[in-house]
Amino acid sequence: MFNPIPETNPYISLLQQDFGFSEFRPGQAQTITQLLAGKSSLAIFPTGSGKSLCYQFTALQLPHLSLVISPLLALMKDQLEFLQSKGIHAASIDSTLSAEQSQQVMADARSGKLKILMVSVERFKNERFRQFIQSVPLSMLVVDEAHCISEWGHNFRPDYLKLPDYRGELEIPLVLLLTATATRKVKLDMAKRFDIAPEHIVQTGFYRPNLDLTVLPVSTQEKNALLVNQIASFSGAGIVYVTLQQTAETVARLLSQQGIVASAYHAGFEDEKRQQIQNDFMQDKLQVVVATIAFGMGIDKSNIRFVIHYDLPKSIENYSQEIGRAGRDGALSHCVTLANLDGLNTVENFVYGDTPEREGIAQVIEAIRFEQDSGQWECQLNGVSTASNIRQLPLKTLLVQLEILGVVKPLFAYYADVNYKFLVDKHAILSRFNPERQAFLTQIFNHTQMKKIWGALDFDALYSATGHERSRVLAALEYLAEHHLIELETKRITDVYRVDVTALARPELIDELYHYFIDKEQKEIARIAQLVRFFELETCLSHNLSRYFDDNETPAVCGHCSVCRGNIAKLRYSTEPTWPTDQQILADLRELKHHLTAKGIDALSLDTYCRCLAGMSVPLVSRFQVRKLSGFGRCEKLRYAEIKQKVESLLSQLDDKRVEHE
Repeated sequence: MFNPIPETNPYISLLQQDFGFSEFRPGQAQTITQLLAGKSSLAIFPTGSGKSLCYQFTALQLPHLSLVISPLLALMKDQLEFLQSKGIHAASIDSTLSAEQSQQVMADARSGKLKILMVSVERFKNERFRQFIQSVPLSMLVVDEAHCISEWGHNFRPDYLKLPDYRGELEIPLVLLLTATATRKVKLDMAKRFDIAPEHIVQTGFYRPNLDLTVLPVSTQEKNALLVNQIASFSGAGIVYVTLQQTAETVARLLSQQGIVASAYHAGFEDEKRQQIQNDFMQDKLQVVVATIAFGMGIDKSNIRFVIHYDLPKSIENYSQEIGRAGRDGALSHCVTLANLDGLNTVENFVYGDTPEREGIAQVIEAIRFEQDSGQWECQLNGVSTASNIRQLPLKTLLVQLEILGVVKPLFAYYADVNYKFLVDKHAILSRFNPERQAFLTQIFNHTQMKKIWGALDFDALYSATGHERSRVLAALEYLAEHHLIELETKRITDVYRVDVTALARPELIDELYHYFIDKEQKEIARIAQLVRFFELETCLSHNLSRYFDDNETPAVCGHCSVCRGNIAKLRYSTEPTWPTDQQILADLRELKHHLTAKGIDALSLDTYCRCLAGMSVPLVSRFQVRKLSGFGRCEKLRYAEIKQKVESLLSQLDDKRVEHE
């Protein structure tokens, strides 16, 4: 737990001077003191209790740039606005910047003007970014939402597993990990990956006494009326969380019709529209945002008075994060879950849809074996995902697992397409340089196929003719772009791996990987069951939530949750889901088999049949227009495990010897 802040803390005057705050919040001073003593740290503070200040304050005292890894663009923008309002030099490199803006940020970083640079973890795949960041001295690596690095966490992102390696390659002396939601297992896992000593884990109390937690069992038929009544009973702004994008739009329309100023928000909207909705909410032009989980991480609005879960959240961690956006000003705020089991199958289906089929894993292994050349394999994620019928996120996880097992090792990533256009006459550009550099640039220009305005550089032909390394050529083009002599455009990231052919040939490899994913699937399904159990608890919700996150100092009875008020929830289905007849299911399976056979798919797996009936979106569905079949989604209200059991019992009646029983 955190140590009390000493009255004579030497940093208080700097805090006042740079940020305008008169005192540190719990845990901040200890974390900052550790970092400035050269001790890498993990800070676990509740949502809205000042994690960001730990890196912001520290970065100003360090000699070089602090690199902040943040998972969400909105989160970066929000923090940048705050820093810029305090006169602190901070910037991000992200997809919203023009080429000129990116070049300015890089120039400011190289010159030492910038103190904080924010990027997403995916930015490390960018060949141009890596070229740049290796040239800048770094004092600290900050990982926000650091639970993403733990496979035991609720929001595991495979790219985060590579951060310890990036830290080593860039020789960054200091690391700060930040999260609001970490169980004991997750926090120890995070600390171990970055060699953070247990005594440098700073965890403040999880309990939020101003949050009133309510679980309301409700049928789907009653849900809309109850939602409107709940919102009417609260004053101020709020967020309504839903699972699906379509639901967000439907519910927002309903609220608007009831005179509530509401808007939907989800990842399907254009960046500009999402930004406008967020700005309107921040400025109190919108009372309610009806959102998928895409909304919230970047919202630092202190006076959110209510958070309502219209659908079940994905996990206890997600629930905790989402309700944590309410009441950051310390005033009473209401967190209401409109709970039933109707959406349980939807939440579970996200998990089942992310489990690769054994055949898909085998296809990736076969592709590596067949396509590797002299121990190197190149891949573009989108193409491999489509060919193997594995969604992109689990495919990334698969590649990371192959890395952990020593089968592949990422060497570098490059752009398959590098295009540029001249902003200054080519001869005028050459005249700026000495004869040796003129000759080098002339060779680059000569190996560029110019169309009307843009040209595509042929790296292979250039290398064959001159032996010039790709990294040197790219650095030269970056230099020209930075000085506004050309405009540079790069597309289609290709990852290059070194392959250990012996490890790849291990006969048990495919089964090992498949069992890893099945085990992961079962853990995630168990996490959802744990969430349902939490909502049905007969003892204080606040107390149990805090204990889940390893805070054992919370009152046993909070007095401000539905259980403490004597209302114990029991979750039910509004209407018990009904099965189509076996004949109907068989007709749907035959339709799918006929459709895919005509497309050249000779053998259908059990999971392919089940995913079609469950209405799951996997690459095969888009690739072969499976969605248009009448049987697609026939059983979408039913749970996947039960669909699988049913289909397995009917397969013999398909009279198809080619069907594979997994």
